[in-house]
Amino acid sequence: MTTSHSYITTYIKKKSDFLSNMEQFAKEHHIPIMELVAIESLLQFLRMQQPKSILEIGSAIGYSAIRMAFTLPESVITTIEKDEGRFQLASSYVEQAALTSRIQLLHGDALDIDINSFSQSHYDALFIDAAKGQYQRFFDKYSPLVPSGGVIYCDNMLMHGFTEIDIKEVPRRKRTMVRNLQHFTKWLMNHEEYETTFLPIGDGITISIKR
Repeated sequence: MTTSHSYITTYIKKKSDFLSNMEQFAKEHHIPIMELVAIESLLQFLRMQQPKSILEIGSAIGYSAIRMAFTLPESVITTIEKDEGRFQLASSYVEQAALTSRIQLLHGDALDIDINSFSQSHYDALFIDAAKGQYQRFFDKYSPLVPSGGVIYCDNMLMHGFTEIDIKEVPRRKRTMVRNLQHFTKWLMNHEEYETTFLPIGDGITISIKR
């Protein structure tokens, strides 16, 4: 953690015991959730956008979906999780947070799931935070659900710094994933239908506004 990162976190408002316990659980069980500065930044972007509906690819234990729901009390959220164990944990946390009426949890592979099972026909915001090597496939499948003026947020675009270094320095088991993410980034930044900004927040976030 850099000095500036540590300094910034001292100004983040204290969260409820419920959210702090979720963060601690994720840390103890090595479940990836958004970095603190990254989630706070995302929530601020969403406050400015004020989406009424959000689609999230990659629920994990439901932390980001719950944070979004608490921050935007008028919004409804659909979130997809592939892993059975994490899906069950997310379901439990959403129920504990009394958000079952506003957060629709779906279990399955986001690349296979039927979009007709969603609670909304379109989404003002799409948040992609799942398998890094599949970002372009997620984008291709779900971006049509985002109307003009909607926003697509992608997290982990730096992939812990692997996208910034020579591919020969990347562990072999990660090279295909890194190449896919690099290709997606270049493709997205040059996409004519979107105005995209790449921000070095957390593990890297892109924000794409649909024209």
